[in-house]
Amino acid sequence: MVELFFPRRAGAAATVAAWRASGPNRWDWALLPLVLAVLAAAGFGASQMARPFTLGQPAVIALDAAWLPYYLLRTMLRMFMALGCSLLFAFVFAAVAVKSRAAEKVLLPLLDVLQSVPILGFQAIAIAPFIALFPGNLLGVECAAVFAIFTSQAWNMAFSLYQSMRNVPAELNEAARVFCLSGWQRFWRLELPFAMPNLLWNMMMSMSGGWFFLVAAEAISVAGQDIKLPGIGAYIAVAIEQENGRAIALAIAAMLAGIVLYDQLFFRPLLAWADKFRFEDTQGDTAQRSWLLDWGRRSRWTRKLTGQFWTAMHSTLGWFAAAPAGERPAAAPPAPRGAQAWLRGLLARHGACAWDVAIVLAALLAAWQLLMFVHGTVGWAEVAHVGGLGFITLLRVMVLIALASLLWVPVAVWIGLRPRWAQGVQAVAQFLAAFPVNLMFPVVVYLMVALELQPNIWLSPLMVFGTQWYILFNVVAGASTIPNELRLAADNLGLKGWLKWKRVYLPAVFPAYLTGAITACGGSWNASIVAEYVTWGKTTLAADGLGSYIKQMTDAGDFHRIALGVSVMCIFVMLLNRFFWTRMYRLAENRGL
Repeated sequence: MVELFFPRRAGAAATVAAWRASGPNRWDWALLPLVLAVLAAAGFGASQMARPFTLGQPAVIALDAAWLPYYLLRTMLRMFMALGCSLLFAFVFAAVAVKSRAAEKVLLPLLDVLQSVPILGFQAIAIAPFIALFPGNLLGVECAAVFAIFTSQAWNMAFSLYQSMRNVPAELNEAARVFCLSGWQRFWRLELPFAMPNLLWNMMMSMSGGWFFLVAAEAISVAGQDIKLPGIGAYIAVAIEQENGRAIALAIAAMLAGIVLYDQLFFRPLLAWADKFRFEDTQGDTAQRSWLLDWGRRSRWTRKLTGQFWTAMHSTLGWFAAAPAGERPAAAPPAPRGAQAWLRGLLARHGACAWDVAIVLAALLAAWQLLMFVHGTVGWAEVAHVGGLGFITLLRVMVLIALASLLWVPVAVWIGLRPRWAQGVQAVAQFLAAFPVNLMFPVVVYLMVALELQPNIWLSPLMVFGTQWYILFNVVAGASTIPNELRLAADNLGLKGWLKWKRVYLPAVFPAYLTGAITACGGSWNASIVAEYVTWGKTTLAADGLGSYIKQMTDAGDFHRIALGVSVMCIFVMLLNRFFWTRMYRLAENRGL
């Protein structure tokens, strides 16, 4: 075949050999259909997101199984768009919070507030501006759905990256100073590679969190407006309304298929690639494997494309580079004089204090606005009622997080220390974390009605059903990065039983556990909006709590009481973080229990 294009002549043999050496091989031809199929599906799905749309237009979601692949495609596109935005947000948040002490004082409390705001709170605020931004086009509603999914994905990724960057080992920090790395180079060469294993596990958890709140993101019901976007979430919402158990089962199967697809085509290759960033000298038996990554490494075209990509990435490391020590000017620049010198001295002496005063004044202004809102709109009796509901939800959250920690920390450490088990459990854990609690409503309603169970007690486990996996994923990631040398040293010293857990395993995974526990706690507050108010067809079960209150006010379109409920939830989460989780963070930075 090659001779048809390169007939025999002088030098033809060399030309044929060169073509065979640089042309595609069998792995290229194996990957080509897969790449084309992914690109074609993504292009088709993206084109469907910009169709004409009129507010109030009835949405038709068919429960026929033939529509499920299309709905799954639309849902996965939204989730990956939200994941990309979440990753960018995590980069910016963590870098600024770690580099600037002044910014950290604002960003950490702000993130506490953002993760405590329920997805319905974001949706009630954001849906109208997005629709107004793209009038007469479905893209506005799509952006609102992507934004809602983003609010369920971004916070734990930001916390994970921030926590990892704060816990970079001292010897690596010293090496970065010796090599005169600038802040830009330090982020890309040290901090992000060190944080990569934990970040990837939290990305998987974020995708699962997106599935958990998918019904609220795709089946939008605010102030009497019922908007459903084609997707698995809207499919589940319609199935619940019609009490269609067969459709619920089909939705579970489609969700499982989607999780397996993006696990094999996206996360598993990333985990195998990121295994080289492990902080240890010997890899031992911890290597992750991916058939797709192996194919890509054997493909000539893929190697060329990735080589060009990494060459371009390496060239960006020269941006904002610090001058080497030998090239720095020996003489210091002349000191400023006059008003400039006085201003610099004033900022050096009182800048931090002025910033703290500005933060306090902003907080007092926000508190004053909240008091005026309460006094003039909802009344103090309503505030006292909502505060009492907040204490009920707080009790549920703390008890459930404690129980989940006792159960999953030992299991996660055991899994993380056995990489082959970790790879097998990975997809199962993703599916369980992604399982929307709405799909359990038929069983929950049937059992509670049949057995006459108390909703205030037996609806509570639904709050932690999806969020407990934050603890599992983070502790597995932390345990999998324990250096093999440390484990061998513990074995050589004869550490066993509780002493080994106390001196080695628990201190090693404690920072990762803390990230998982904080995000699980915030996620449980969010999950209360679907766990404390359960509907299946015409049957509704409601527990006393803040999530149930916000859900009922959202359905009624009472924006004043939605704002009150969200504000009270934010206050509870901020106080909990300030007086409990902040102290635990300080303990984690000291690497001890």
